[in-house]
Amino acid sequence: MSLAARVAEQLGMPISELEPLPGGHSGLTYTTKAGSHQYVIKAVPPGQKPVGRNDVLRQAEILRTLTGSKVPVPGVVAVDERPPAWFAMEFADGEAIEPVLDAHTLAPELARSRMLEAARVLRELHEVRSLPQAPTGAASELERWSRTMHAVPAELRPGAEDLLKRLEDVPADLPPVLVHGDFRLGNVLFAGERASAVVDWEIWSVGDARVDLGWFLLFADHRNFPQLGTEVPGLPTESELLDAYLGERPVQLPEMRWFRALSRMKMAAIMGHNLRRHREGKHHDPDQERLPPTIAAMIRSAIEILS
Repeated sequence: MSLAARVAEQLGMPISELEPLPGGHSGLTYTTKAGSHQYVIKAVPPGQKPVGRNDVLRQAEILRTLTGSKVPVPGVVAVDERPPAWFAMEFADGEAIEPVLDAHTLAPELARSRMLEAARVLRELHEVRSLPQAPTGAASELERWSRTMHAVPAELRPGAEDLLKRLEDVPADLPPVLVHGDFRLGNVLFAGERASAVVDWEIWSVGDARVDLGWFLLFADHRNFPQLGTEVPGLPTESELLDAYLGERPVQLPEMRWFRALSRMKMAAIMGHNLRRHREGKHHDPDQERLPPTIAAMIRSAIEILS
């Protein structure tokens, strides 16, 4: 039975043709209509194992956990565990724009409002309890991205070994919370100033809130992305975003320098990995050749933060 037939069977009504959804990077992502409703379908590619980014059932699990919380997420309407597994969720209206990296016509004041609103949403995300996974610490996060970094050819990651050595002094973990893993405006749908849905839950975990915070703050300054970033006047500073995140809570966030440096290492590792795949012919994307200055800058600034 085809995927479309299985979806129609689960929804109990005919559906329109499955259309690939632009921007989907995990498994196969489609949109379809059934009656007057529109849905997003995420499925494991045929012949592949449901692991890592292809583990769509794990994504469905966290979305169901968050349903009814203060974190806006699409509602899951159907799950089929038979291989290849898939699930269907409601189509969330809104746009996901990364102000300093995406080509857009977003007014600077709206970009600022959205970033401050995203900080508030991240606070709500980190207050979710009863999570379906054992926690992992900052040391595990460092180990994970260090492996990615070491898989990048040495000439593409100047200074990486020095940075990894400096990161070995891992801070003590804070009480574990839900960690999105890639929280930024590019993964939050907005309708005007209102966040309508947090999406792309491929690498969620339970761990230290500062992992998400360090990553989120990275996207507040175009200077972190040489030859890639564009200045957006009036974007909140890192300090303003931390204030918006904390609100009135008497929460301490020690050792944020380490997590800011970790986020830069992670970004350099991801970009180096993507550039390597392009150069090896595994994923042709000439835009990847623009990455070396940013990779070098990420490593250099991380070392400066820790110095």
